[in-house]
Amino acid sequence: MLPMTLKKTRLWVLLATFAAAPAFAQNIAVVNGTPIPKARADALVEQLVAQGQQDSPQLEAAVRQELVNREILMQEAIREGIPSRQDVKAQMAVAQQTVALHALIQNFLKTNPPTDAEVKARYDQLVGQAGGNEYHLHHILVDNEQLAKDLIAKIKAGASFEALAKQYSKDPGSAKNGGDLDWANPKAYVPAFANAAMHLQKGQMTDTPVHTQFGWHIIRVDDIRPVTPPPLEQVRDQIVQQIQQEKLQAFEESLRQKAKIQ
Repeated sequence: MLPMTLKKTRLWVLLATFAAAPAFAQNIAVVNGTPIPKARADALVEQLVAQGQQDSPQLEAAVRQELVNREILMQEAIREGIPSRQDVKAQMAVAQQTVALHALIQNFLKTNPPTDAEVKARYDQLVGQAGGNEYHLHHILVDNEQLAKDLIAKIKAGASFEALAKQYSKDPGSAKNGGDLDWANPKAYVPAFANAAMHLQKGQMTDTPVHTQFGWHIIRVDDIRPVTPPPLEQVRDQIVQQIQQEKLQAFEESLRQKAKIQ
């Protein structure tokens, strides 16, 4: 049999270990007497997972090592008085405010999600705005009306529209492609340009130059097709984000109107 004193000693060790276990579980490490809370590690793991990393024992081990390294460096920074510097205090205040504001925004978005009715109404609105036809256009942009008229005459006489666009057009986005603007809704262009394009039939070219703030245009319609909107589910995420941003802006504006700013 074990001596009574030894049995008591082991019992007290067991009790002490049991009592200390919950406190130890709250920390991932203790560096020079300073504990690193498990909650801090959990927050960093959650942040990394949100950024696309896979939660795993390896990630947790890497996070533990990172936080230990940070604590070692932080202790040295404190020893050198770095956190007491005014410039560092100012940056720490900004960082703290940024974290708090991010949490406020996330909380607002979580408690004010767009309803299905709001998403459907916005989708119907966008479909209505994008309705009609889209056009496949070519154009040539030049600086003066007379040159545009001369180019129109050359094209009517048999010159290549694409070759003249490459040679004369001032539009950097389309000149190298022979003036090709690809498919687009006319509403995407300035009004004078859009109006001229929509008055042309497939295969037609403007008889006279079209003037806009960019210069003088020669426009040719290559093809016309009805706009086919994507299904709601395909664009739901973008619509939700758009409505969220609008709600957030309205929330910020309401707070600003209530604030007393001197």
